[in-house]
Amino acid sequence: MILHEVRVHAAKERLPREEQLAWKIAAVAADRVGLDPAVEEMIINRIIDNAAVAIAAINRRPPTSARAMALDHPRRRGASLFGLPAARTVSPEWAAWANGVAVRELDMHDTFLAADYSHPADNIPPILAVAEATGRSGRDLLRAITTGYEIQIDLVRAISLHKHRIDHIAHLCPAQAAGLGTLLRLPPLTIYQAVQQALHVSCTTRQSRKGEISSWKAFAPAHAGKLAVEATDRAMRGEGSPSPIYEGEDSVIAWLLDGADARYQVPLPAPGEPKRAILESFTKEHSAEYQAQALIDLAFRMRERIPDLAEVERILIHTSHHTHSVIGTGAGDPEKMDPKASRETLDHSAMYIFAVALEDGTWHHVKSYTPRRAAKPSTVTLWRKIETREAPEWTARYHAADPKEKAFGGRVEIFLRDGRVIEDELALANAHPLGERPFARADYIRKFHQLTEKLLAPAEAARFLAAVQELPDIEAGRLARLSVALPSGALAEARPGIF
Repeated sequence: MILHEVRVHAAKERLPREEQLAWKIAAVAADRVGLDPAVEEMIINRIIDNAAVAIAAINRRPPTSARAMALDHPRRRGASLFGLPAARTVSPEWAAWANGVAVRELDMHDTFLAADYSHPADNIPPILAVAEATGRSGRDLLRAITTGYEIQIDLVRAISLHKHRIDHIAHLCPAQAAGLGTLLRLPPLTIYQAVQQALHVSCTTRQSRKGEISSWKAFAPAHAGKLAVEATDRAMRGEGSPSPIYEGEDSVIAWLLDGADARYQVPLPAPGEPKRAILESFTKEHSAEYQAQALIDLAFRMRERIPDLAEVERILIHTSHHTHSVIGTGAGDPEKMDPKASRETLDHSAMYIFAVALEDGTWHHVKSYTPRRAAKPSTVTLWRKIETREAPEWTARYHAADPKEKAFGGRVEIFLRDGRVIEDELALANAHPLGERPFARADYIRKFHQLTEKLLAPAEAARFLAAVQELPDIEAGRLARLSVALPSGALAEARPGIF
């Protein structure tokens, strides 16, 4: 890896194009390096994972609305949609939109956390949609997804968006554009312009993840994917974009991030170096914000030591600044303690999640979030006894560069009325690559079956799983094999809109 210093330059300095971060990203995207076999295997795992969570969410309102919008933009040689037969295709930017919402809705696909955080499998829907629409092969798709993961994860390692309350799609959209550049074998100049536009149009605030969290949390990365497709299309037609988008005097860094004095060290693969960043990302076993994954597993373990939850006086969760301030009491969001809050809010409430996991000893992507479940009196009582607190040692581990030190969990103290204190800690979720039970291919397939068994015909599930595991050998023009269709009449209908 090469560390590239990125800073703001005055307009009079006229920073050469080749020294700009967007150009360096484009150069990585255009570098046709070999594929690591472990990377190929992991991409297949994540395509299975995306399909699982998308089908599980397929008839919820946001995916239903997004699908209806996409279906009003049909295209004969387009891209397929989750839930529908492969023969019914739409324009690829709208497929990216609809499929991206379905993937993101349950908050149950993969994650990478560092200076900022991300769900890098959000790269897959737009890249797959364009690959299908343009008749690419399985190996083309693998290379492109590898790039999307690499660029997003490298940006997340180096540049904090959250600190300035900018939503994380500002790293996602340029990564998606870079992945599309790899897919279409575009020259660096074209990818450079697409990356710049993608960043320029995807800088939004984090209010989408504060207060009463709405369905836009699921739509936001899908919107980024749609914008990335459009940015790439525009750049391919010879159009330019705001430049330099990262380093300019009125750029994103200058006015939205750390300002004129900012200095970032962004790691990117050297020329000829394989792109392996996907191997440092990790998926979710439970449908909740990633920082809650280890807390759910810890609650399962700790409940065995509490004879009567009614005897709990209070619970204190010591964790990282990020967990405390985003999904903990440090966020200052009263909605995180409200039984009438939306599902999107509840899955960003460490207090709610820990209470339910402690009571139930199980976690379910639907049952754990129903209004009736959230309003259960014993849950509400327990929930309101829980507080998070930042612990410097957990913050340091959250930001550790060494993967063996990096951690996203915490230490929990449960105070009982008789004066006893039950303590335990868990650094990593069980399913994490360094956790107690790291996810492997069989676990991804098990997750797929668990989430889709009541929705997909067994033959369709088997067909998809066979096809995706043959991805490196899928010929050009045959990527529609990766579509997943529900039985006829099983899809929900959306409310009417403009289209």
